[in-house]
Amino acid sequence: MSTKLSLFFLLVTAVCFSQKRVAGPADIVNPMIGTHKMGHTFPGATTPFGMVQLSPETNYTSMFVDGKYNPDAYKYCAGYQYDDKTIFGFSHTHFSGTGHADLGDFLIMPTTGKLDLNPGKASEPGSGYFSNFSHENEFAKPGYYMVKLDRYNIKAELTASDRVGFHQYTFPKSESAHIILDLVYNIYNYDDKNVWTFIRVENDSTVTGYRQTHGWGRTRTVYFAMQFSKPFLSYGHKKYDNSPYNGFYRRFNEEENFPEMAGKNIRAYFNFKTEENEKIQVKFALSPVSTEGALLNLKTEIPHWDFQRTRHETRDKWNKELSKITIETQKPEDEETFYTALYHTMLGPIVYEDVDGKYKGLDQNVHESDGFTNYTVFSLWDTYRALHPLFNLIQPKRNNDMIKSMLAHHDQSVHKMLPVWSHYANENWCMIGYHSISVIADAIAKNTTDVDLNRALTAGKNTSTVPYFDGLDSYMRLGYVPEDKSGNSVSKTLEFAYDDWCIAQIAKKANNTTVYQEYLKRSENYQNVYDPSTRYIRPKLNNGKWKEPFDPLDTHGQGFIEGNALNYGFYVPHNIDHMIEMMGGKNKFAAQLDQVFSIKLDDKYIEKNEDITRDGIIGAYVHGNEPGHHIPYLYNWTGKPWKTQERVRMIMDTMYSNSIDGLCGNDDAGQMSAWYVFSALGFYPVLPGSDQYAIGSPLLKAATLHFENGKSLKIKTVNQGPKNVYVQKITLNNKEIDRDYLLHGELYDNAELTFYLSNKPKR
Repeated sequence: MSTKLSLFFLLVTAVCFSQKRVAGPADIVNPMIGTHKMGHTFPGATTPFGMVQLSPETNYTSMFVDGKYNPDAYKYCAGYQYDDKTIFGFSHTHFSGTGHADLGDFLIMPTTGKLDLNPGKASEPGSGYFSNFSHENEFAKPGYYMVKLDRYNIKAELTASDRVGFHQYTFPKSESAHIILDLVYNIYNYDDKNVWTFIRVENDSTVTGYRQTHGWGRTRTVYFAMQFSKPFLSYGHKKYDNSPYNGFYRRFNEEENFPEMAGKNIRAYFNFKTEENEKIQVKFALSPVSTEGALLNLKTEIPHWDFQRTRHETRDKWNKELSKITIETQKPEDEETFYTALYHTMLGPIVYEDVDGKYKGLDQNVHESDGFTNYTVFSLWDTYRALHPLFNLIQPKRNNDMIKSMLAHHDQSVHKMLPVWSHYANENWCMIGYHSISVIADAIAKNTTDVDLNRALTAGKNTSTVPYFDGLDSYMRLGYVPEDKSGNSVSKTLEFAYDDWCIAQIAKKANNTTVYQEYLKRSENYQNVYDPSTRYIRPKLNNGKWKEPFDPLDTHGQGFIEGNALNYGFYVPHNIDHMIEMMGGKNKFAAQLDQVFSIKLDDKYIEKNEDITRDGIIGAYVHGNEPGHHIPYLYNWTGKPWKTQERVRMIMDTMYSNSIDGLCGNDDAGQMSAWYVFSALGFYPVLPGSDQYAIGSPLLKAATLHFENGKSLKIKTVNQGPKNVYVQKITLNNKEIDRDYLLHGELYDNAELTFYLSNKPKR
């Protein structure tokens, strides 16, 4: 290793790690939290809600091996696993915290020495172009990532604007330096995932192109423009296709210095000579529309070659967004955990349009946003619960644009449906329910959207009456989804019923009494899957009989998706009082909640469920997955709010931390983190679509939420401490409140909320 580069790298690393001065909350965030085990987060560079997520890939895995699903692929939903010791390159698109995956577009890897376009196997040193690395020579903060590629003695630095990834590679002296552009690589890759790839060499430093893939997003095309800070000396590519026909392109030697490259699977390379410690920079812009759009994005957002300028601008963006909540904590670790959680809530949904407002719609046509910014990546089964309600507090304008993006999706849909789980101009149909309507209803209830009520109501009605979607035909006919007609039937019935309640609330606001009554009636369908003889919500067959055998603990084959009857059976958020009455009254219901937290859930009940692991389980309560996130707050409805208080504090203390495995399950596009942010503040939206928040027990000593309307919410605690988790009284603007909920409007109007805490429950 060069002595100069070694000393330089160690000096930069030391400065980054030892920096004592904290200039803003971005300096407190630790992007490594959740990169170990099941968190599925990435440590790379991105802006708040940015289109580019430039991050390292630590393995090169295939979704299938010998024709069978490869479970190891699941670890790499975000491309990065902390336990790995290898880096295969840096790609530009990633989901944060999901339990399924796609993306990983346009992998770039700098190398030196003999050109090798084979990525190799991590288990076989030197088998390909990958490099080993050490966490000691790795550093990550919002908008910036740095690592030393040990094999090549190259320091890699990454930053990003909203639509442009900015690479900076410090090379050793070399006569044969290369930058590889690997267009074969995909997250959740498999043979034939690439539909087509095209690269065009515009000049000696600018390259454009696109790639179309067929994966979770069925027809997904991403365009790019890549610009180098110095001309390359030569270039080429290798094609990994089995096509027997190449037309009259056979007359050329396409592999070397031929300015067009096309095929299903391509790896391109660009050759340079470098001096000691010479920096080669790469700007890489994305577009959903065209290479022309990518070039426009590049020229508009980063017209210069000042890497540090972009890094600092992106850091400033993060400080602005993270400063919407200022906090005082009991210990420094809590501050790091909180601000990292808040950071994770702002990694999606992402902007999905060029700087001129053009984007590709669900109909695969080019549209132009009018009066809103278009967004994509809607993991709605997860994020309607707490992420979008959090946006209604600290990101209302952006959330309003997301709602308008959902309505545009509906208008472009041949099914006339709102998004279910959508990304990159595709509906991937993942998970259940039609929870876009929950997001819309929540914003309407909290007066944070200006969408037309009748337009929203029409979209909700259309979505909820598509007969071929997830058993809706049976649901509309029978009042429930039969398990022998559509799997996960109980979960679908419960979530349809809740979403129908949301449609009813929109109808009520729109003064449409007929639709209000119709959907209020539909919202009662949860009763049709409750069995009073067992006191469980359970699967029913098309003939009206209960499915047998029935095991309320099993998370597989019992009518529930990623849950069981013991957890999912408490999902009637829109009529909790009636659910409690139906299940035997407050005391019996509270005892059932106690059982959830105390009973042991054996491994046999979760072994077939990839998304439920021991890390996220307390008793039989699965915090590592979303369906039960409201459960700890349900004690408030039983007259035992102190149990909610002790449960939520216990969950925050045991399921979250500032370590690499500080997330107990997939962050699920920010939902897991949003639960923590709300709970640490002391309240939670059990019923999105209403203006109420259930009261918990704040973990913070104090907090101030700075709202977009110029007003603020100040939260204070008296007698805060690790054991003082019980709320004795709450005052709002110095007046004591005697209820277990708060109203959005009263918090959004220069309010001061004070929690008085004790180590003894107030019964």
